[in-house]
Amino acid sequence: MIRKLFGTDGIRGTANLEPMTAETALKVGIAAGLHFTRGDHRHRVVIGKDTRLSGYMIEPALTAGFVASGMDPILVGPMPTPAVAMLTRSLRADLGVMISASHNPYQDNGIKLFGPDGYKLSDAVELEIETRIDGDMSDDLAEPKDLGRALRLEDAQGRYTEFVKQTFPRGLTLDGLKIVIDCANGAAYKVAPTVLWELGAEVIPVGVDPDGYNINLGCGSTSTEFMQSQVAAHGADIGIALDGDADRVLISDENGKMVDGDQIMGAVASYWAREGKLTGGGVVATVMSNLGFERFLDSLELSLVRTNVGDRYVVEHMRANGFNLGGEQSGHIVLSDYSTTGDGLVAALQVLAVIRRSEKPASEVCRVFEPLPQLLKNVKVNAQAEWETASVKQAIAAGKAKLQDAGRILIRPSGTEPLVRVMAEGEDAALISHIVDDIAAEIERAAAS
Repeated sequence: MIRKLFGTDGIRGTANLEPMTAETALKVGIAAGLHFTRGDHRHRVVIGKDTRLSGYMIEPALTAGFVASGMDPILVGPMPTPAVAMLTRSLRADLGVMISASHNPYQDNGIKLFGPDGYKLSDAVELEIETRIDGDMSDDLAEPKDLGRALRLEDAQGRYTEFVKQTFPRGLTLDGLKIVIDCANGAAYKVAPTVLWELGAEVIPVGVDPDGYNINLGCGSTSTEFMQSQVAAHGADIGIALDGDADRVLISDENGKMVDGDQIMGAVASYWAREGKLTGGGVVATVMSNLGFERFLDSLELSLVRTNVGDRYVVEHMRANGFNLGGEQSGHIVLSDYSTTGDGLVAALQVLAVIRRSEKPASEVCRVFEPLPQLLKNVKVNAQAEWETASVKQAIAAGKAKLQDAGRILIRPSGTEPLVRVMAEGEDAALISHIVDDIAAEIERAAAS
């Protein structure tokens, strides 16, 4: 069977339209609660959210569903996604839920579920929850005496702040570093500046005034221009940009030049390899990572293992094969020594640790390889559009013939938006651009017909 609700990163959609309605959130709460109710102990679920207006609708609906299933919801308010994963384990909860659409605009929202081990649920478990939702759950609801009780955890931010600080090497501080931190008006707007300040940095916080509408709006990891300008304006040593739920990070060096997830992973991997800390013999990334990154790791006699797009697939391979570093070019960096999912703030601290120990500027530490020309174009399609036609396949085949063995072409539908992503990379930037434009044009024609 195919999952209908869950995509590559939980359930996601426009707020107050299916599937992101209060009714569906209620059903998800009931179904997930019933699935994870095992044994006769009091069952608990940690529920966090980002700063979107629609969180005020989704949170109580989920809470009602979990209460109806007999679970005790623990509400932590606006908190990063990795904080919810951490708290789920720390509080010995049976389930964790993050209400967020990550880097999407405020109109969207989503529901991400974590198991009691703090890891995102497998495709199989998500399908089982969907099956419950499609069925009749009325006979499985808790008896009146067994209904759950909701409570709010007042010290959630303090717990996560201390956890993140403990991931920074003992004996090091950020004294003397001036850091711009852009929190995307999202979930980390309080904890991220606090962590950096308590570790000794001079902090210039931006994107820390959420109003329910401005999450990811002209700020954060999907819109880094303002953060880059603030690095220049303040003469900062580095800029850090998180997304709306703080599970991804991008960096600006002291010159205002951007550093993507591939470079971040490269910087950490090379340092950890020298220190004997890197496990698995390399890094786990996705099919989107740059070929230049792969060649850089090869020069260090390290491997790059590619998975499908989505940090959950990266994590699955890391767990199965003993890797402790992986992630995505977009900035999801997974450091399994510390976290079960992407954590933008923890990843940023690892880069800052390399900067402090090497006594080199961010421009040297964070630029470890020369990326090959790579171009990505997003083509809007109708959700039901049959875009993969014979003409599209011919355009893809023609592009591969032109590249031969000197590059790659990747075509994939987005798991979170009505888009088809067309990516190509190789030695010749002009050729790459021509190939991407040709394929994108064919997809647009196919989707319109």
